[in-house]
Amino acid sequence: MDLNYTQEQNDFRAEVRQWLATNVPADPLPSFDTEEGFQAHREWEVKLYEGRWGMITWPEAMGGRGADLLQWLIFEEEYYAAGAPLRVNQNGIFLLGPTMMEYGTEEQKKRFLNGMATGKDIWCQAWSEPNAGSDMAAIRAKAELSEDGKYYIINGQKTWSTRAVWADWAFGMFRTDPNSERHKGLSFILVPLELEGITVRPIPQLNGLPGFAEIFFDNVRVPVDCLLGEVGKGWSVAMATAGFERGLMLRSPARFQQTAKRLVELYKENQTSADRDPAVRNSVIKAYMDAEAYTLATYQTACRLVKGGKIGAESSTNKIFWSELDRDMHATAMSLLGARAELEPHAPDAAGVGSWLDGWLFAQSGPIYAGTNEIQRNIIAERMLGMPR
Repeated sequence: MDLNYTQEQNDFRAEVRQWLATNVPADPLPSFDTEEGFQAHREWEVKLYEGRWGMITWPEAMGGRGADLLQWLIFEEEYYAAGAPLRVNQNGIFLLGPTMMEYGTEEQKKRFLNGMATGKDIWCQAWSEPNAGSDMAAIRAKAELSEDGKYYIINGQKTWSTRAVWADWAFGMFRTDPNSERHKGLSFILVPLELEGITVRPIPQLNGLPGFAEIFFDNVRVPVDCLLGEVGKGWSVAMATAGFERGLMLRSPARFQQTAKRLVELYKENQTSADRDPAVRNSVIKAYMDAEAYTLATYQTACRLVKGGKIGAESSTNKIFWSELDRDMHATAMSLLGARAELEPHAPDAAGVGSWLDGWLFAQSGPIYAGTNEIQRNIIAERMLGMPR
């Protein structure tokens, strides 16, 4: 394997680095789980789009650069190294966008992708329900065709919808065949959250901010041209979306490389107390090694995809690895900080604490979202290893 970059890739990296150095905000944006922060991040999406950095792997006609996955990985490395804002529209650009390119009509692509890329339309995911979390085949929310055939009339409830409090649209799974069971009879429908009959109820996170929401549908009339893919065959569409979520796009290795580097610096700052327990130092070393291993594995997968290969059930191994890596790195940081780890960054004695507490709280959700790790292990056992149910 040749681990060296081409001159073209090095030139691309230099272009990315220069643009970010000029445009990344000097101060961190407020959390996008606040109304002010949500708007600030939306404006950042606009700036990225204007620089043609919104989603570089998209075709140029759709606001991208037609870049390959290796260029995307380079972009992500520079993006995280520059401390650029997190992407408030990640559900749209990383999950729904690629799915729409595969399953959407030409009219849908023209209608939705530009608004997604510019930050005009922010998307949330409406999959989980109170009795259908990681088991999406248990979805009960209904979408019935109106008598004139022009609308789907949706009734039901969704929960744990990230960013739904201020989002513009939701993409969700609904049961269009009332007599169907499990993964059959489900359809993938795009829903504008401004429609009559929709109620969005915020769900506070551990830090009190409304990062999630419940969405209630009461006879909501959604035009039939908001169906993505074929009616009753939404399961295959959703599995494509889940593949993007668990695979390469949602969590690039650069995110974890930067966390690992910050963890090493935190260890150096607290080395005297940290070395009282050799296990802490070993955890720091393991975190750095695991972040690099994940990076190399991702580059290997990207090279295979660039050459026309595909990613299948092994995306579940990705999801388990990065989610547990993120959790373990932040747990190590908590050990390094000791009792100070519980302080918010604005507390009087919080010098040097940084954002580790927020990161640790968020990392607890990693093994749950994008399909629980228990479900991913079942997928690996059955589809990759051929083990019986």
